[in-house]
Amino acid sequence: MTWFTGITQILLVLALLAAAHKPLGAYMAKVYLSPRDTKAESLFYRLTGVDPHSDQRWRTYFFSVLGFSLVSILVLYALLRLQEFLPLSNGKPAVLADQAFNTAISFVTNTNWQSYSGEAAMGYLSQMAGLAVQNFVSAAVGISVAIALIRGLMRQRSLFIGNFWVDLTRTTFRILLPISVIFALLYIGLGVIENLTPDEVVQTVAGGAQATQTIPGGPNASQEVIKHLGTNGGGFFNANSAHPLSSPNAVVNLANIFLILLIPSALPRTFGIMVGSRKHGWAILGVMATFFVVSLVAVILTETTLPTPATDAAGAAMEGRETRFGVITSAFFAVSTTLTSTGAVDSFHSNYSGLGGGVLMLNMMLGEIAPGGVGSGLYGMLIVAIVAVFVCGLMVGRTPEFLGKKIGKKEITLASAVILITPTLVLAGTAVATMWPGASDSILNTDNPHGLSEILYAFTSAANNNGSAFAGLNANTPFFNTALGLAMLIGRLAPICAVLALAGAFAAQPTTEATPGTLPTHRPLFVGVTAGVGLVISALTFLPVLALGPINEGLL
Repeated sequence: MTWFTGITQILLVLALLAAAHKPLGAYMAKVYLSPRDTKAESLFYRLTGVDPHSDQRWRTYFFSVLGFSLVSILVLYALLRLQEFLPLSNGKPAVLADQAFNTAISFVTNTNWQSYSGEAAMGYLSQMAGLAVQNFVSAAVGISVAIALIRGLMRQRSLFIGNFWVDLTRTTFRILLPISVIFALLYIGLGVIENLTPDEVVQTVAGGAQATQTIPGGPNASQEVIKHLGTNGGGFFNANSAHPLSSPNAVVNLANIFLILLIPSALPRTFGIMVGSRKHGWAILGVMATFFVVSLVAVILTETTLPTPATDAAGAAMEGRETRFGVITSAFFAVSTTLTSTGAVDSFHSNYSGLGGGVLMLNMMLGEIAPGGVGSGLYGMLIVAIVAVFVCGLMVGRTPEFLGKKIGKKEITLASAVILITPTLVLAGTAVATMWPGASDSILNTDNPHGLSEILYAFTSAANNNGSAFAGLNANTPFFNTALGLAMLIGRLAPICAVLALAGAFAAQPTTEATPGTLPTHRPLFVGVTAGVGLVISALTFLPVLALGPINEGLL
């Protein structure tokens, strides 16, 4: 692929995202501000016993999230363990206990980390009734938490931040399902498979009794759409979005990137409308765009210009890349999937250069905030903005305020907790894994810095609920299935608890009128300060371990 073709494809996707930003952002704001329920929602509320007109305090909202997540884990775990006895199993055995534990947590937490090969381990019912369902509702949970934080900033002298069950239902029924249906039909028309045909063994052109190949079938198109739209990332096939039955052509590949970025890039518009200041929505989007552009340029340059014999011969670093898509578009996909919580891949991140792979890791270490996962990216970026306001307030000796809400001891403590939880999980998990007896047997490269990078990437991906991996790590062991499962669970629910507590604290405050001394939080200066704070927090926390792994590898 030429530079012209690659850059043209990137600009096309960004132009489509720009065109969708205002209408989709406004529509989502309308979804959460509307006092009315649709007929389908009203019927659902009657069947489930939900009172759509009731409000919840932050603790009740969190316990609703916690209860829903834990029940979802138990149901999905049971489905995977009983797979061989259920219809549409396609001859697949039950998933082993530690792997079922890991997979259930993975999909419920919107991580979609996979220590299994999709076409070899999962039956069609497990894919449709288990994994695909969680792709919808785990994404809806993330958006619901972001909306609850926005309500905390909107309301004053209130004990309530909304109703989780209403937010979950509206997100699923009005946003995720309609877009998924439209794009699933489009994907089928473009050649992505969608059937219930059992795997078929065919004779290859080589001939002979051993010259056979298994051609998989399955309901892939529907899951392919929501895995990207909901920033989930779990692949129906082991090769994920590089598989020709999942991404048969470049058009589908570009549509995948568009879906990954669609909702996260529109949510700042939703935020601006809901808080009554579109300028603040633009400011948040500006910070996100700054990180995204810098990361994309860095990865493209490291993968196309490093002077090695292989890159000189091929024109770029082609190892682990799909030749149908090329290096530049593959870098675009990789940056999109690591700056969101998607985890889908159309190239293997382990084959990126040391510095290129390090940038992809740093994307996740930033907290996946540019534009981030559906919902989680927005509330993560708002947390960074709150910390930036606090830092600026300390510089000038004023009580910091954000959208008229004071940031005191309680608020900054909760914001700091959100930021510190994930690095603690990543660094502690990596340290334990390097010392755990037998864990090194799972590492392909034990004699160079890439081995540490494989472990570091795995825990970074799990704790940040991303799900992508360095392919050299064999994570299907009892230790990694358990350790990464716990990292995913804590990395999802603990920050959500702190975010909802922060929403409750803001909602209880009165709104303070801006004065001439109030820091403007919608201007370019604030965009730069917020981007700087976000980068410094990650750089100070992860620089030592990055120096031992990807930076060391890149300088060899």
